[in-house]
Amino acid sequence: MYNILTLNKISKYGMEKLSPDKYNCGDSVQNPDAVILRSFNMHDMELPASLKAIARAGAGVNNIPVDKCSENGIVVFNTPGANANAVKELVICALLLSSRKIVDGISWAQTLISEGDSVPAVVEKGKSAYAGPEILGKTLGVVGLGAIGVMVANAATALGMEVTGYDPYISVDAAWGLSRSVKRAASVKEIFETSDYITLHVPLNAETRGMINSDTISLMKDGVRILNFSRGELVDDGSIIEAIESGKVLCYVTDFPNKNLIGKKSIIPIPHLGASTPESEDNCAAMAAEELREFLENGNIINSVNFPTCTLERETDIRLCITHRNVPNMLQQFVAMFSRHNLNIENMINKSKGNYAYTILDAETMPEQNTLETLKSIDGVLKVRVIS
Repeated sequence: MYNILTLNKISKYGMEKLSPDKYNCGDSVQNPDAVILRSFNMHDMELPASLKAIARAGAGVNNIPVDKCSENGIVVFNTPGANANAVKELVICALLLSSRKIVDGISWAQTLISEGDSVPAVVEKGKSAYAGPEILGKTLGVVGLGAIGVMVANAATALGMEVTGYDPYISVDAAWGLSRSVKRAASVKEIFETSDYITLHVPLNAETRGMINSDTISLMKDGVRILNFSRGELVDDGSIIEAIESGKVLCYVTDFPNKNLIGKKSIIPIPHLGASTPESEDNCAAMAAEELREFLENGNIINSVNFPTCTLERETDIRLCITHRNVPNMLQQFVAMFSRHNLNIENMINKSKGNYAYTILDAETMPEQNTLETLKSIDGVLKVRVIS
């Protein structure tokens, strides 16, 4: 029986992937083998010694202490692409909101209640203040061509926009899914200089934090419109407010409101609704649950942010899974240790990702406890698990 601690309300559809005969799930579970969560902040949480994996039902993992998890051999999963369609739909909505002054127009219309039967005439007289351009034929720059960025780019081309994309790390799968109509930018600078609209779909890290600032905004066309449905910190608040006030940026739509952005003209703050659809919550929860199930039952890693993708078909009933540092001579030490203890390795795989690595070893017989202790004592080994 595996113990799964839920730190947020998780979709029932997703949790049904973890059968009750094998999994004890709940928000008060003790000694958890794994955690599944959405937005709960784990940074101040003490990580239980029993913890082997964390699955975030969503793409971002800023609420998880990934570095600390890595040092303790805890595999962190996310669910890339599971909420992509939900976010894509809201981005397309934001494109239209940024152009047509729809939000301002609706707010104005709501003030006309006292006009009575004169409302239609007042509307016809005042509507010109809320006119805005069509997106047809305009240039959209998509920064980041992951699952969401590709969907946004393809949808925008279908709406008649000229779309340019930039992503130096685009995956093969993303490239295959991208419309041939999407042009490739040689640099993000090209996106900034040529786009009428810019939409951000990149992770938040040291390189991307504050990527929209006074310097990069100065490269942009006058009257550019910027959309941010990735992470709030990608855009420097002071710079975007100054650019809005000067007219350099005509509209900023963000899914990440804060006190600096509320109540500002031409800034549309959406209350983090990107993935707030029942379909998205179901998809993310189901993917997270399936990742945990595959890892706990078979030791296979799929969609981890801190350890490599590593899968191996089961050939024996006994499987050893080792999280360790990516340093020389680790495999030789594992093999030598098995040999010293008269254990035969039937099959094995080793993969690395940055400073960390993962090894799966299939054996015919169960290692004795002293063998496991010897394995755990090897310098650089973070966690050893036996699945039988």
